[in-house]
Amino acid sequence: MAFREYKIGTRMFGIALGGSMLITLYMPSLTIYSVGVTETGLVKGLSYGHNSGFSYADPWLQGKGKPLTITIKKDPVSGADIDPVSAYVYAAGTPFPSAIRNPNILGAAVQALSAEEGRVGDAVESEGAVFLVSRGDYEGETFSYIENVSATRNWSAESVLTAATDSDKHHVGSGKTMFVREGCWWCHTLLPEQTQDWQYFGLPPRLGDFNGEAPTAFGSDRKGPDLLHVGSRNSSKEWMMMHFFNPRLVQPHSIMPRFDYLWGKVDVDGNDIDYDQWRADYNDYVDGESFYPPIVPDYAPNSEIRYLMDFILSLK
Repeated sequence: MAFREYKIGTRMFGIALGGSMLITLYMPSLTIYSVGVTETGLVKGLSYGHNSGFSYADPWLQGKGKPLTITIKKDPVSGADIDPVSAYVYAAGTPFPSAIRNPNILGAAVQALSAEEGRVGDAVESEGAVFLVSRGDYEGETFSYIENVSATRNWSAESVLTAATDSDKHHVGSGKTMFVREGCWWCHTLLPEQTQDWQYFGLPPRLGDFNGEAPTAFGSDRKGPDLLHVGSRNSSKEWMMMHFFNPRLVQPHSIMPRFDYLWGKVDVDGNDIDYDQWRADYNDYVDGESFYPPIVPDYAPNSEIRYLMDFILSLK
């Protein structure tokens, strides 16, 4: 091959490589910042909090430093009845999510509404804050945006936490950490595909659903079903408890491991959970020596399984 052809080939290879890198590395960054966040993306970001995977503040992944998702039925200031709404409560010192720290990931319209109508810039992490997902108009179109109700309605994190009952509180952010820590994404995806998945697992997510979520935990394998909309398909707490404590209680051929250790040492009444006795009773049931399986203990309010179930049931 002549030297001239060698030079031409080298330059063409360089152009092709450079173009490939431009498409692969640079252009996606432009696209991401031009995509407006969806309402789903706002809810996920606010309910998961800052970094729902590993962080130096929570190196053992115990779900620390996360917000609470609270169902509010009364105005915490006036006490008047209101339509039930999900509020994202960040107690003083709880790290704010990416949507508050870096609002340009929200897209121009949502960012403008969140700043002007929602006053997110007034939120102070050291004092805590309460956020809602509200709706407003921007240039003739309606968008969902973040409202800092600590500034707009004087709802403090402390007043909301005081007014809420335990059943109103949902540990979705801490549960996302459990989902990552326990490796649920090894066998379950959170990403239905645009194929026949629609019929079984629901609609696939949109691009703006992920602004500010880290990690996304899409999953890459599917030994078990996709879980993105599982909270809509099955919202039974009792079924979920049996499935997590011992999956063979509800699906005899399941290969899913037991997650009974997430219950901790005591049940909801503070009594010690005797795991050895439970498994012995279960073996008797499997061997046909007992007609009914042993009852799964109800979990304590601060158990890790509550966190994980709150996250799973939030996937709708």
